[in-house]
This record gives sequence, C-alpha cells and structure tokens, in this order.
Amino acid sequence: MARLGAVSLLVRDYDAAIAFYVGKLGFALSEDTDMGGGKRWVRVTPRGGDTSLILAKAANDEQRARVGDQAGGRVWLFLETDDLMRDHAEWSAAGVVFRETPRHETYGKVVVFEDLYGNAWDLIEPAHTGD
Repeated sequence: MARLGAVSLLVRDYDAAIAFYVGKLGFALSEDTDMGGGKRWVRVTPRGGDTSLILAKAANDEQRARVGDQAGGRVWLFLETDDLMRDHAEWSAAGVVFRETPRHETYGKVVVFEDLYGNAWDLIEPAHTGD
C-alpha cells in the first residue's frame, strides 16, 4: 500500500509560513527540526488530515522566483473540510484572502483562497453521496 505522506511547498520564511498555516488556518505543527545551517524540516498538517505540507525555505534565486507560483497561477492544492462556511468565516476574520465567494458545484461547496504567498487553494466541502 502507498499513500501520499507530504507535499513540499516553497516558502520565503519558516516562521511566517508557520504563523499562516498554524495561526490562521489551524493546521498542526507536526514537526520543526533544526537541520543546521539555517535549514529546518518543518511539517504542518491540516486538522484531521494525514498528508502534511513540508515548508521548504527557498534556497536560491530560482527557487525564490517560484515562491507563490509553483503551479503557474492555477489552483493546485485542495483542502477538504466538513464545514466550508465555518472555515470561510473564521479564516476571513483571520485575514485570509479569498478570490471569490463560496459557490456550489456538483461535487460540493468550494471557494478559492490564497496562502500567504499567493498560491491558489480550493477549500472544498464535498457533497454527501449516499450517506
């Protein structure tokens, strides 16, 4: 059996990224290990989730140029919730930027938000199917 354990996300600063993901989105700080030389192994995990983000500090100009644009402006990270309207309200109050108002799609409720660097995320409350 295989599972996706983590996805690497380029960031400019470890502590600012932790403040956003943990402080604003409510993720857990699963690991923060000093690797020496200014490098850290930082892993944050959404509430109730088991796939983490590895917050990887950009180490050179090429990587720094991609912070906030790892997917060419497309939504590339999809976060599921059991209550989109609750999270939308809480995150809006915390200063999270939403690109639109929540909408209904065949697969559920969805809204696009930005992380602190401008990466586009879908927040999705899946439609209940057969529950």
